[in-house]
Amino acid sequence: MPRFCANLGFLFTEVPFLDRFERAARAGFTGVEYMSPYDYPAAELARRLRDNGLQQVLFNLPSGDWATGERGLAALPGREAEFRDGVERAIDYACELGCTQVNALAGVPRPGLRPQEIRLTLLGNLRHAASRLAEAGIRLLVEPINSRIDMPGFCIDTPKKALSLIESVAEPNLWLQYDVYHAQIMEGNLARTLEANLERIAHIQVADVPGRHEPGSGEINYPYLFALLDRLGYAGWVGCEYRPQAGSEAGLGWLKGVAPAPAMPRAEALAAG
Repeated sequence: MPRFCANLGFLFTEVPFLDRFERAARAGFTGVEYMSPYDYPAAELARRLRDNGLQQVLFNLPSGDWATGERGLAALPGREAEFRDGVERAIDYACELGCTQVNALAGVPRPGLRPQEIRLTLLGNLRHAASRLAEAGIRLLVEPINSRIDMPGFCIDTPKKALSLIESVAEPNLWLQYDVYHAQIMEGNLARTLEANLERIAHIQVADVPGRHEPGSGEINYPYLFALLDRLGYAGWVGCEYRPQAGSEAGLGWLKGVAPAPAMPRAEALAAG
């Protein structure tokens, strides 16, 4: 079955952020992802990863002022210099954390901008980021996010749009981040999309619909999709980016039927030895 990593922005939120690394490891995860590392020193995050035997799987490029509604900078005309500075900052963090892929959120352009201006800005920024990150050995991902519920106005809101964008950017280091939750809301046709485009998909995230809760809580047939990923030979990570219905640990029961038994936590392993 796929390798599952814990999204620390969604799971183990019962404790402060830096304590979530230990919670993830104790739950059997070997990888973690989260939106933004930039509020913490990279050395401290690296220590948490190392102390808990975790791999940093993914984080985002700087996404602007989240508190005021910004949801990424890549498609915002006039913010190109800030976007490029963010690429350099992400490279510094990725190198410190041993992370080999980062995600670029396209953003919510302000009303009144011409679509062509938005598109040219997005193409230029992604070409720059893909090339610069390739020099550092880091993949650039782009993620479509649904504009119906979670991010109204988000300019790349379907896998179809994201795949077209990847083709237009024409950089080998640009990949699709496929979030099953967002894709189901906007397009559906999940299995066929995975089958047709797996060679461009570098990372997958999961949550069920409706509610964005754990797999098995809604309408998506996740056992079928996970088995399909195995048949297709998907070798990447699957990020658990969902809101637990009844606590993080309690909400992990769905993993028992689809994933190998987690490794014994380090403390128990030492005691057993």
